[in-house]
This record gives sequence, structure tokens and C-alpha cells, in this order.
Amino acid sequence: MCNRSCTRGYPETSAGKFRTPEVRGTCALRGSAEPSMWAHTPPKQQGMPASSRLCPSATCSLAASTQTHLSPHRRRRRRSRLVSAMAQSRSASPGSSRRSRSTRWSPPALPFDLGMLFGRKQKPGGERLDLGNWVRRVLSRPLQPPPAAEREVEVEAEDEGRDAGNREEVEVGSEEADHLVVMVNGLSGSSSDWKFGAEQFVKRLPGKVYVHRSECNHSTLTFDGVDLMGERLAEEVRQVVQRRRNLRKISFVAHSLGGLISRYAIGKLYEYSVAEESCFNTDKHSDEENVYGGGKLAGLEPMNFIASATPHLGSRWNKQLPFLFGVPLLERTAAETAHFIVGRTGKHLFLSDRDDEKPPLLVRMVEDCDDGKFMSALRSFKRRVAYANITYDHIVGWRTSSIRRQHELPELQLTAKDEKYPHVIHVSTANPECPQEEDSVDASLADSLEEIMIRGLRQVTWERVDVCFHESRLKYNAHYNIQVRTHPTNLEGEDVIYHMIDNFLV
Repeated sequence: MCNRSCTRGYPETSAGKFRTPEVRGTCALRGSAEPSMWAHTPPKQQGMPASSRLCPSATCSLAASTQTHLSPHRRRRRRSRLVSAMAQSRSASPGSSRRSRSTRWSPPALPFDLGMLFGRKQKPGGERLDLGNWVRRVLSRPLQPPPAAEREVEVEAEDEGRDAGNREEVEVGSEEADHLVVMVNGLSGSSSDWKFGAEQFVKRLPGKVYVHRSECNHSTLTFDGVDLMGERLAEEVRQVVQRRRNLRKISFVAHSLGGLISRYAIGKLYEYSVAEESCFNTDKHSDEENVYGGGKLAGLEPMNFIASATPHLGSRWNKQLPFLFGVPLLERTAAETAHFIVGRTGKHLFLSDRDDEKPPLLVRMVEDCDDGKFMSALRSFKRRVAYANITYDHIVGWRTSSIRRQHELPELQLTAKDEKYPHVIHVSTANPECPQEEDSVDASLADSLEEIMIRGLRQVTWERVDVCFHESRLKYNAHYNIQVRTHPTNLEGEDVIYHMIDNFLV
């Protein structure tokens, strides 16, 4: 023990030794031959004033005055606690007191090395891997990719499973049915748009039809243009025909833009038949000759071509896009900016495409050309039907969907004549008899293109079915009611679907 004056002013205990840590000085150079002048400075204690820490005499006098008020019993208890505390401090390492004062918490180490569970050897020197480091090492370890052959097998199996699931979802009907019905959705649509229609076709024509809802053109893929979407649809139909060898007949049921896609696709699927007479003049050929003298589509006999709310004449002219209310400025602006919204499809709908100085695509599709045998394919069907909304359709106008001139539109009626089909207003089974006069056609480019398309499409006979949802609760949703796109939201158009099925040629 240091014998210097570090005990000066300290009260002596009953044992004659100075063991009170609050008032006792410390010699930092204990055992040293040359002690420093700071060797007898008392330790820093919690709650002590600064003057007491710097002056040992003041500390000693304070401690003496404090202990005089303690009873002998409390002194003994306090002395025993301090003795045990000092014994523990001597046995601890030199840096332990400093670590004990630290306020930072460190997680306890695990009692065993978790790496041993994964076959790693125990670290030398008794070192253990704590839980946090082990988790970080496991998560940061790169995963080894499977072998190339195994990866290819997994990808093929996944694709086959997805294709099988999609086929099961988009195809319904009897396996023995030989009549393929292809249903095509419109702009920003999907195969689910025709779910109700497909179910009703199979339910009302059991064992006779096999319905395939096209899935190659959906969502933003419908912005790629009519020609590209028609190519995809034609390839999809070829795959269905190759997969089902028992098919003999084919029909198309399309909605909105899907009607134009279908017209392009059949021009690519058309196969010339020797029995067909290559003449486009309908005045020299009866409907029966046109029906039974046609070619085939992908090797199948064409039966029905049904288009509902399809803009056959495009969306360029007055009131062809009803939500613009016929305002010329809005219609011109829409024609100039449509391609920014719906891509190449917008150019085709507004006839603003001029690829290689050719006429617009919709104009080329009313005749046979290098792009495809469009009119020959359309003529090969035994039946062609155009369903059109009279009013409340703000996307496709009545005139473009029914392939009529403005003065050829029948008198507007809002009530149905047949109670079985409450929304079917008017049905015509022949082209309107209206001789063409020079003063009925404007000299502008737009009207001349429209007249070319009307004349071209009227080379074949069309059935026109006019529909009106005037008394419907959701009459302003007529464009999708005619298809029953969402069930039961558009359920009011179910009688239109029933009308299609009841007049369907099987």
C-alpha cells in the first residue's frame, strides 16, 4: 500500500485502515520509484463537485462529516459491500471498468458456432461466430446457377405448363366439334372480354363449336397497328388448326378494333380454290355463287364473319368518333395526335399512314393487293354480319360500324320490335339500294377515301343489326354492353349475344 500522504484527512476506521473508496485517494504509480505529482488525485466520482475532485482534503472532510451520521450497523453493511466490490475490481481485467461504464449495448455471442451445422470446422482459439455475422454471410453468398441443360429443361417445362393453362382458359367446347369459332378483342382488351360470349356459344350449341378466344393481341399490344396484329392473329389460328386436326369449319366473332384485325388476318389465311370464280362484280353473281364458290382459310371452310361495333370506315370523319361531339377542331386534333396515344393503330384508324406512298391501310383492305387477298377472303364466308350501336356509343359511330352513308341510315328508333331481343332495333339482310350520284360525294380527299371503302366493302352482302340501349341502366356504356365485356356489369347486352348464336350458321 502506498505510504505517502494520500491518506491525509481521511477518517480512520475501527480496523485502523483506510478502506472507504469515496474518500480514499489512489496512487497511479503504485510501486514506482518516482511517483508523479498527480499520483494522489482522488478518482472521479458520480455526484461530486469539481472542487472536491481537485482537493483531497475537501473530499476527506466531506466523507468524515457524512460517516459521522451513520449507525454502526449501517457502517458494517456498507463496509462489507465495498470490500466485495473491491475484490471483484482487483480480479477483473484492467479495461473492464471502462467497458462497464460504456452505454453501448453489444449482442451476446452464441454459445456455439452455427457454421458447424453447415459442415464448417470450428474456429481455432475458441472463437465463435455470432448470429448477426452468420446471417450476413449466408445472405451475401452468391447462388450457384443450375447447369445449362437442367435450366433449359426447367424453362421448357414452365412454358409448356403455362401454354397448357392458357389453352385451358381461352378454349372451350367439345373435343369432337369440327367448327372453330375465333373470338377477337378490341383496343386495350384481352381474351377475357369474350368470356361470357364463349360460354354462351358452347352452352347453346353443345357439341357443335369449339371456341378459341384470341390472346395474341392484348393490352398495349393493340397499339402495334392493324397489320402487325393481323399477322399475329393469323399465326395463332394456324397453330390452333395444327393442334386440332378434326376441325373442318371456321368463323370469326370480333368486337370493335378486333373486326379490322380479323379482316386483315383472313386476307393472310386465305387459300385460293380452283372452284372460285375470280370476279368482284356482285351484280353478275348471286349470293349463293359467292357463298359456295369461295376458297378456304387455313384449310377450313369459312362460315360466319361477325363484327360488332367495328369502325370499318375508320374514325376520321364527322361524328365517327362520337365523344368529340362532331367539333371539327377536336376531330382534326385527334387525327393529328392519335398516334401519340395508341401508336400505329391510331394512324390506321385516322387514315394518316402513308407507308411508301401507298394508300392508307384500311383503303387497301377493301381489295385484293400485295398485302393480302382481303376481299376474296371476305367473300368466301357464307354470312357477314355488322352489329352497330345506334346511339350512346361514344367510341365508334353508327355510320362506320354499319358501313352506310349518312343519308342511308334508317329512321332512329329507340324501342325494339321483338321482345326476345329487347335491344335489337332493326335488322336488314341486304345492302341498301341507293344509286350513286355525283353530287352525293364530296370532292375532298377524306370523303373520297370513305366512298372508296364503302364501295369496296359492298362488293359482298352484309347483314346489318342495329342495337340500342336507350332503356338500359348503363346505356352510356353501350360500346361494351354489345359484347358483354364484363359480367354482370354489361349483362344488359346478353340478348345481343343470344341473337348472334340463334342466327349462327353451324
